Amino acid sequence: MEPVSPPRNCPFDYAEALEFDPLLRQLQTEGPVARIRLPHGDGEAWLVTGYDDVRTVTTDRRFSRSAIIGRNFPRMTPEPIVQDEAINVMDPPGSSRLRSLISKGFAPRHMERMRARTQHVVDDLLDRMEEYGSPADLFEHLAAPLPLTTICEVLDIPEGERAQLRTHARTMMDTGIDNRDAAVRAKADLRAYFATLTAQRRQNPGEDLISALATARDGDELLNDQELTVMAMVLLITGQDTTTYQIGNIAYTLLTRPRELAMLRDHPEMLPQAIEELLRFIPFRKGVGIPRVATEDVELSGVKIRAGEIVHVSYLTANRDGRKFDRPDELDLERSGPSHMTFGWGGHHCLGAPLAAAELQIALGTLLKRFPDLELAKPADEVRWNKTSIWRYPLALPVTW
Repeated sequence: MEPVSPPRNCPFDYAEALEFDPLLRQLQTEGPVARIRLPHGDGEAWLVTGYDDVRTVTTDRRFSRSAIIGRNFPRMTPEPIVQDEAINVMDPPGSSRLRSLISKGFAPRHMERMRARTQHVVDDLLDRMEEYGSPADLFEHLAAPLPLTTICEVLDIPEGERAQLRTHARTMMDTGIDNRDAAVRAKADLRAYFATLTAQRRQNPGEDLISALATARDGDELLNDQELTVMAMVLLITGQDTTTYQIGNIAYTLLTRPRELAMLRDHPEMLPQAIEELLRFIPFRKGVGIPRVATEDVELSGVKIRAGEIVHVSYLTANRDGRKFDRPDELDLERSGPSHMTFGWGGHHCLGAPLAAAELQIALGTLLKRFPDLELAKPADEVRWNKTSIWRYPLALPVTW
């Protein structure tokens, strides 16, 4: 067995633009499996950093998500973001049934409507930015409103209720210890809102995604009321903030790399492949997400993980694993090879990935076409970055054209 270093305290609070967290890099370099302590929750956990080991943990039935329910597991936020009934903490076959039902909501006919709606929203937002005039804040005009507007359109949430829902979601993502009570309240308020909304859609289904989920059948199976409520919550939270931040992150990355920006302007057909590489390259979050529990003793890269121990994976380090990716710390828009893990892996791969990818392609493709001379309005080192959330993103992205 490999000797394991003593547990490392890991605040994972690094927030210097989009540079890779040096602590994560150190853990990755020292060994594929490490012992860590996180800012919140009880006890220690294992951190798995290598691509192949992450793939094992996320696909092997000996690692259970549902076994974390009821445990004060080590985590990044004072209040767990995840809910006990959420698909995020289910194991197969329960999660397989739910994923099958939910994937019907992202069927091609629904996706076609979502793409058309996203294009309409992007055109409208960029019209307003053009009217506003140069310079303008790209984060405020495009990155912030687009995913929220799109997911709320897709879920058919009235316009007057969207801002409050976004506030609740952001409160839940804050890592500050003094935020705990507010996070508990925000979570309860969101849940109550979606319990009412999903019950209404059950009674009177429309053309929206919640209605599609409420009526989706797999044989005789339907989502039950709690599953539907929590799924709608998960869609709102994951369907807006992460895509907002990635639009900001990708725009910043391209606007600070003239060669790559010129390549995409000259060859717009490269955009889908380029976005995959940008998603691999950008360290989009801090630290780790939802862990798993080993249900029996398992050996990973010569390290023995005992039954009952908590195991976190790092998709960020997996995306920079030099054994999988040639020149892993370089951005190469022409790269082909293994898939990135930014949308997760295995049974918990993000179900909304097709919608997120569509939004990124439409937003960035339309932006580059409509503003061919777009550039940052201030030096890159003057762009301000979020320091309190689990997500990494620019607070504002002033651009000129």
